[in-house]
Order: sequence, then C-alpha cells, then structure tokens
Amino acid sequence: MAVSIKTPEEIEKMRVAGRLAVDVLDMITPYIQVGVTTFELDRLCHDYIVNVQQAIPAPLNYKGFPKSICTSVNHQVCHGVPGNRKLKNGDILNIDITVIKDGYHGDTSRMFMVGKPSIRAKRLVEIAYECLWIGIRQVRPLAHLSDIGTAIQRYAESKNCSVVREYCGHGLGRKFHEEPQVLHYRNPEAKALILQPGMTFTIEPMINAGKRHVKVLADKWTVVTKDHNISAQWEHTVLVTEQGVEVLTLRANELCPLP
Repeated sequence: MAVSIKTPEEIEKMRVAGRLAVDVLDMITPYIQVGVTTFELDRLCHDYIVNVQQAIPAPLNYKGFPKSICTSVNHQVCHGVPGNRKLKNGDILNIDITVIKDGYHGDTSRMFMVGKPSIRAKRLVEIAYECLWIGIRQVRPLAHLSDIGTAIQRYAESKNCSVVREYCGHGLGRKFHEEPQVLHYRNPEAKALILQPGMTFTIEPMINAGKRHVKVLADKWTVVTKDHNISAQWEHTVLVTEQGVEVLTLRANELCPLP
C-alpha cells in the first residue's frame, strides 16, 4: 500500500482546497428549504465553485457521474444524483462537496435537516456526527489506521445504529481517491498501516438507523438502505501532524461535540 506523504507545500494547497469545500457548504446552507430541488442546489454549487472560487467540481464526469455535487436524502446513503426531487419538511439531506484547486482536492460533507425533522432523524444525524469525531480522535502519529474504524463501529453500535461497510474514507491529494482506504468498521487487516505525519485522508462514516445493508439504484450511483431506514453521514478531510491531527475542512466555530 503506497500512501502519499504530503510536503509542506502540498499541505498548504490542501488547506486551501479544504477551505473552499467548506465555503461551498456555507454558501448553500440558506437555500436548503422546503420545496427546493436537489437539481437547483447542484446548479448553485456548480456556479459558485466555477465562477466565484475559480475551482473545479471534482464529481462532475468523475467515472461518469453527471453532476457537480452529491445529494443524498433520507434513506439514500451516499452518491445521490441531484434531480427534480423537491425537499419536504422533515427530510434529512447530505451534501457532499469536493473541489479541485491548483491540482489538489478538498472533500467534505454535511448533514442538513429540512424544516422540523423527527426526533429519530435528529438523533441519527447527531450520532453520525459523533461517529465522525470519534474517528478523528484516533488520528495521531504511530496510531493504527484500524483504530479509526474500530472506535466508530463500537460507538455506533452502542447507540443501536449500524455502519455501512461497502463505502469508506480514502486518501486525498492530487487524486480524488488515493491510498489508504479508511474503513469505518473493525478490520484487523488495517492494523498493519501505521499513521505518519503528512498523511491526508477523509473520514466519512455512513450510519444507518436500521441494518447496515445497502443497494445501488438503477442510476448506478445512488446508494440506499435495503430496509429503507434513514441514513446519515458527515465527512472531514484530515492531516496527520507531528502533534496529532489537523482537520482541513473544519468550519468556522466548529468544535468537537464529545466531552
């Protein structure tokens, strides 16, 4: 497994790309209202990335993906393709943004609650966010890559939720998907990789209210839960530092929700 160790110059470019990805999510937040279509959200994000940020929306045409962002609603787990679906009161929505700036990627996703969500949906969104930070807390030099998934799975299952296994976090840099694969569940094989300063990768656990099993829809992209229970996901890009971890996609005033 050839894992890229980023130079200080590359790390700075990734900081810039990470900040731009966060900026897109901040920009789109006021538009997430009852009645808006996911197509319109995609259009707004695309125009902002291209015209304002002078950057590139990485998902567009990536392996044939037809849009510039991913929008996954309710029981859609990930890779939702924006379309004519109108958001309804009580929906939960994940928007996944990846931008390319000066050849480097910034990747992050965030959950949004439309109108007034159910108590169950609100709690799932919170648990998924806590799982993200449980994973981030494991990142430091000489830690095992497997520590991330082990901690996330333990926490999610303690809250009577399940962790999707078919999709994972990934290395990030010049390429959209680099080594290592960052699993969000217990996997002894990942124990072999020791984290080193300069590694950059995403942590993006997909947490289901029901069972972990998923399937891909006919569009060949949108992943949904087989039991139609709701799913939630948050994502950050992180850097292993000499002291521990730096979150490259941290939003303004964002703090770890855990004690």
